[in-house]
Amino acid sequence: MTLRLTPDDEQALTMLAEADGVSKQEATVRAIHEAADRRLRRDKVAALSATARTRYADLLDRLGQ
Repeated sequence: MTLRLTPDDEQALTMLAEADGVSKQEATVRAIHEAADRRLRRDKVAALSATARTRYADLLDRLGQ
């Protein structure tokens, strides 16, 4: 796999790798995993929130009055 980066992206990746004391490849893999974890967590929270709002809609309406 080839990863093509702009000079600014390359600089940011270099700084990230140096800050973490890892290779640029490891910094890239970590960033991918962290982004995936955040996205999945956000999506799960949104789904749970939607379920709760539906389930407790009557109660929420009464509390809002």
